[in-house]
Amino acid sequence: MKNKTLLTIFLLIFLSVRTIHAQNADTELQLSLKEAQEYASHNNKMVKSAKFSVLASKNDVWTAISSGLPQVSAGANLTDNLKLGVFVLSMNDVPTIITMGTTYTLPVSVQASMPLFSAPYYIGIETSKLAQKLAESNLQSTEIDTRQSVASAYYLILISEESLRIIKENLTNLRETLKSTKAMYNSGVAEATDVDQMSSNVTMMENSFSNLQNTIEMNYNLLRFQLGVKFDTKIVLTETINDLVKDINVEELLAHNFNPETNIQYDLVDKQEKLSALDLKSQQAMALPSLSGIYSTSTTAMAMKMSDLKWYPSSYLGLNLSVPIFASGQRYSSIQKAKINLEKARNTKEMVSDQLQIQNQQLRYNLENANIQYKSQKDNVEVSKRVYTSMENKFKQGMASSLDLIESNSLYLQAENNYISSLMNLLQTKLALDKLLNNM
Repeated sequence: MKNKTLLTIFLLIFLSVRTIHAQNADTELQLSLKEAQEYASHNNKMVKSAKFSVLASKNDVWTAISSGLPQVSAGANLTDNLKLGVFVLSMNDVPTIITMGTTYTLPVSVQASMPLFSAPYYIGIETSKLAQKLAESNLQSTEIDTRQSVASAYYLILISEESLRIIKENLTNLRETLKSTKAMYNSGVAEATDVDQMSSNVTMMENSFSNLQNTIEMNYNLLRFQLGVKFDTKIVLTETINDLVKDINVEELLAHNFNPETNIQYDLVDKQEKLSALDLKSQQAMALPSLSGIYSTSTTAMAMKMSDLKWYPSSYLGLNLSVPIFASGQRYSSIQKAKINLEKARNTKEMVSDQLQIQNQQLRYNLENANIQYKSQKDNVEVSKRVYTSMENKFKQGMASSLDLIESNSLYLQAENNYISSLMNLLQTKLALDKLLNNM
């Protein structure tokens, strides 16, 4: 019995641990950059809204199609004629009064109608299908923008964490130097101002470290928003900044040819132009005749008493032709407006094409320049670090003042900051060109 109790307790503990682990797993995301972008493509709120728009556009297509399918309606109406109407006939100057109708009438009818020819109907279907494609292009554009935003947030976190690592490493060195300076002061080798200056420098670095920690948490919140997850979700980035930089092949990226027509922004304005062309067709089609068919069948029960109702069937088949003749200039005005909108859409497409070509040239130049600056700043960091290390040794040997050391340290940190900025610029310019070339 005791063994069974122990086994039960063990199982409960085991299941509890598994449950807690599963809960923690649900609130922790370990993501590479590509995984983060894929995750956002399914969970970002803006992407979800764009997907809903696509679903709505699909329903609009069916709405447009169904408006041209047979429409069937049925009706019934029971009437109790409380006072029947009369009709007076005059025969040989003698009036004869004839009662019209019956006390009770019950007509039941079924009517079906269907357009046989309607130019606006067919254009409407074509327009709704193109509107669906436009909604799908908007979804693609939203996904691309989201991928870019996720990448920017991912880069920002890694860059901030790299800056934090540099500050932390520098802070450790400064604390050691402060400790050595105090020892030198106690030995009479250094002055009190040296200790004060070093203490002030350490304090400033500690403040920078604390502020950067807060900034990193804000950057994680930005990424959480882009991913569409809760604010308390723990996110672990599985790629380092060096991993991402290592994958950048500037020469290969610059070798890609650019065709504006493959860009999503061009695709959007191209579809807008086609919609404007269809709107012009639709306005012109309003001047064409329309033909529809109608079939109706009905049966009417009539009697003076409800118990004596008798049914009398009837039916007809007909065609309805509508020919627009005069619209007081309204139709002409609508057609002219549609023509202007079409020309405007064509002009916008040409303008976007020109802008994309200019943007392509500018982004290629930016990437080349960013790559040069990155390599230069990377080398500059190594030089500045060697200078600072040399000055630190001289200071410990009493061959340099604390001001010389602090200035050397400031130059080293400035070189590190310039390197971090050039690294971020390289990643962002590469990302912008990737987006333009549809490499997202």
